[in-house]
Amino acid sequence: MSSKISFTKENLDRCLRELGKEFRRLNGTAMPAEITLIGGASVLANYGFRDMTYDVDAMIRASSAMKEAINRVGDRLGLPAGWLNSDFTRTKSYTPKLAEYSVYYKTFSNVLTVRTISGEYLIAMKLMSSRQYKNDISDIVGILREQKERGSPFTLQQIETAVCNLYGGWDHFPKTAFPLIKEIMESGRLEELYRLYREEEKNSKETLIEFEKDYPGVAKEDNIGEILKNLKARKQRDLDK
Repeated sequence: MSSKISFTKENLDRCLRELGKEFRRLNGTAMPAEITLIGGASVLANYGFRDMTYDVDAMIRASSAMKEAINRVGDRLGLPAGWLNSDFTRTKSYTPKLAEYSVYYKTFSNVLTVRTISGEYLIAMKLMSSRQYKNDISDIVGILREQKERGSPFTLQQIETAVCNLYGGWDHFPKTAFPLIKEIMESGRLEELYRLYREEEKNSKETLIEFEKDYPGVAKEDNIGEILKNLKARKQRDLDK
């Protein structure tokens, strides 16, 4: 789910703080809630290279009062419906094992615990989804680059361990996933690769938006890759004429 509202690290924390207050008002303190941030929101919480995200996907463990709390906070802060949602759990990169390997982030109002996904597990998830029109590959490069800058670079073994822990190995991944992460990690050009992948993702998203204007409802999660491949090939043929 995407919206025109963007979330930065600062306003994401503000939304979560307000959510903690609202949930406490509605539910009291007897039954605490737990939210695990996924994807872009988890990148924002753990790294500095992303300025914003349009998606706040999460795994939510809470009483039924949480849905009302989310709606009330959204109304009060002018956020779109479903500003925090669990739609992610219907995608191929979801696995219940994410809860086991999540890490503590913050607690709000002594009743809402927020957890995130650490870097090597984010990389595994984004390799699984590998969406050309999202920030998946650039996020992988950004995480690797920032870990290197922190003096704690990831090894390929760490990434493979995360892949095995979450998904049982490479068998269910796109065939390009392992060669891609190996090539990125061996390149030594993380700064350059980050810029290249961000530009490529931006162009893919713009191409897809134009396609959807002409053919609304045709693009689905399982055919977007093929659509983009055909559109790029057509564009290249036009350039070669």
